[in-house]
Amino acid sequence: MSWQQRSSREVYANHYIRVLEDEVTRPDGTAGRYGLLEVRQPAVFVVPVTPDGRVVLVLCDRYTTGTSWEVPAGGSDGQELRVAAERELAEETGYAAARWDHLGGQWGLNGVARSRIEVFLARDLTRTSTTYDEAEGIGAVDDFAWPEVRTMLRDGSINDNESAGALLLAAIELGWA
Repeated sequence: MSWQQRSSREVYANHYIRVLEDEVTRPDGTAGRYGLLEVRQPAVFVVPVTPDGRVVLVLCDRYTTGTSWEVPAGGSDGQELRVAAERELAEETGYAAARWDHLGGQWGLNGVARSRIEVFLARDLTRTSTTYDEAEGIGAVDDFAWPEVRTMLRDGSINDNESAGALLLAAIELGWA
């Protein structure tokens, strides 16, 4: 038996998310209540790689979790996913990419949320601006060799799990894993 939704009630909503409280039947047949965060539009995560094989990351200060190096990412806001990825790369890093590969989709926070992310690999980068979106908590943009990225994942400098998943997909695509 799988999960069955018996009823659903919207507790809160804004332009980006909905919070639901569902009455469910669990896989074992017992009744329960499930709180669920639903992100309205998929997010895009971009792994930008320079011509010399360095990964561009942004240092983000998140209201929810504090500071971490992350891949550029953000909501698709209803745009076509590749267009949204291009926008996020430009806004957060000042780079544009000539080569794009869609690496696939994943679910973020799947135990409590319905939050789809789509991962892109961006290559053949060109710097188009030296500014980035400080209003969203971005404090720095830098590029790192893959061995440095691996160390950052291990030591917690990269502590965003969705960025870690995006980096893994890119590493597999590039033959680094």
